[in-house]
Formats: sequence, C-alpha cells, structure tokens
Amino acid sequence: MAPQYNIEDLVQTIDRVRAGIESVIEGKRESVDTALMVLLAEGHLLLEDVPGVGKTMLAKAIGRSIDCSVRRLQFTPDLLPSDITGVSIYNQESREFEFKPGGVFANVVVGDEINRASPKTQSALLEAMEERQVSVDGTTYELDLPFMVVATQNPIEMEGTYPLPEAQRDRFMARIEMGYPTQRAELEMLEHHGAHDPLMDLEPVTDAGTILALIETVKDVYVAPPVRQYLIGIIDATRDSSDLRLGASPRAALHLLRAAKAYAAMQGRDYVNPDDVAHLAAPVLAHRVLPSTDAQLQRHSATDIIDGVVRSVPVPEK
Repeated sequence: MAPQYNIEDLVQTIDRVRAGIESVIEGKRESVDTALMVLLAEGHLLLEDVPGVGKTMLAKAIGRSIDCSVRRLQFTPDLLPSDITGVSIYNQESREFEFKPGGVFANVVVGDEINRASPKTQSALLEAMEERQVSVDGTTYELDLPFMVVATQNPIEMEGTYPLPEAQRDRFMARIEMGYPTQRAELEMLEHHGAHDPLMDLEPVTDAGTILALIETVKDVYVAPPVRQYLIGIIDATRDSSDLRLGASPRAALHLLRAAKAYAAMQGRDYVNPDDVAHLAAPVLAHRVLPSTDAQLQRHSATDIIDGVVRSVPVPEK
C-alpha cells in the first residue's frame, strides 16, 4: 500500500524540488511553480517563448529532481508518428512481432518545437496525453506514471511550422511564457553555468512513488460548492464573451479545477478559495480560446480577454 502524505508533507517535498530546479533555472520562480502545479494536477504544460530562455532545461530539471525518466523529442517536418508511439518490428529469430517503444515512453516527455511537426505527427500525442496509453497495431500499452508532456514552441518563427489545432492545445493544462531573465539572474547564470552544465550536478530529492502519492493528496483538496459555481461562471462567461469566437471547453473547466487544487495544496491549504481560481484562469484558459476578429483588430490578447472575463464574474462571499 502506498504511503499517505498530508499537505505539510507535500509543501516540504515541493520546496525541495523547487530548490533543486532553481539551481538550474535562475530567477523563474513563477514558471517553476506553474510547472510543478501541472505535475501535481496530472496535466501537461505548453511553454511558448523565444529560443534560449530555458524551456527545455526546465523540463529536464523537473525529471532529474524527481528521479524520473526524461526523453526529448525534437519535432521536425520529417518526424513520423511511429517515432513517438513506437512500432512493431518482425523478429526473424522468434518469428514474432516485437514492439519497440517510441519516445513517449517516459515519465517526462519533452516535445521540442512541437509546431514544426506535421499535424499527423502532432496527433500521435493525443491518446497518450489524454489516456496515458498508446495503441499500436491493435495492442494497447500503458504508460508509466507519473506522465507529463512538456511541449515547447517558438511564437516568432512561423515559416515551416504547423500551428497546433484546438484539440491539441486543449489537452495542455497550462501555457506559460518563460520570459527573459533579470540582469541579476543572467549574471548569476554566467557565473555558475559558464564552466559546466548545472543539470549534471542536480541530484534527485524525491522519486516517482512519492509524486504519485502527492497527486493523490491533491485530489482530496476540498472545493466548496460556491467556488465550483464561481469556476463554472468563468467558463460560461468565456462562451458568452463577444471578444471570443471560441470559449473554454468542459475539459478546460476540469483542468482549472485540478490546477486550483494543486495550487492550493502548494500554498499549504487543504481547500480552494476563489482567488486560486481567478489567479489560474489566464494560464489555464488563454491558450484554449480564440479571440474574435474585432478583438484581434483592437490588439486584445487572449490573456487580456480572460482577465476581463474573470473581473466580470461575481466573486462568492466568504
């Protein structure tokens, strides 16, 4: 039977994991916390930013800190779906087909520049992300848990890319932008990272079994009916907004709930309050909605629109 962990155990463990990651990623506390929240909520993370700001390094640091397997997939136009899921190969000695696992068989899968692969190859991730399994030649293979996809994409290089379809984006629990580091953080990076790779010095501070137990702890975080109603009010408001031609899906509502539970637990609470939901609305919902033509002409970003939607929904009284 797996050991039981309470909220205090979770906070202590996450503090150690965060400290390990921050020895590699300088000055990005909010991005690190969002990534850890997604891990505890059994979600997937989309990192969208310019090259060289540490997107891939963050994903690798997470896997090394929790002593889990990490596999990196470089998405290119010639990448095949079988490179991701695996393929059955005929063994002449045994005269049987043997399954050779693809790149998705790891605890943390780093999909670098995911929008450079064709839509057919991108779709090979859909089953794995939603059901934690892969089906090849009529046989289903379960993926090891915990399982998390961290995909990166560069928003400024559009030539030779295939934008992620809505169905694919909707499977990512959150989207974040790393942003450039501060001058102080960049100076520290030059001092500490110039001579060697700090990732090689990163020691695991926990293991996959503990993370799975912490995921179960997060599931027990309480969400009061008024807070649930507040969350649904925000989701409904995205569907009614004149600034959006595509609102948030039911999956988005579920992801927002799970993310709020994980966020509350990381704050040391065993309950979710309305502020948790409001704080996470933009990173969880903005990448799933589509601004209307008028909103685009007025240069309103999806994040700005979501922030406006949140302000329009009455907050439940405490």
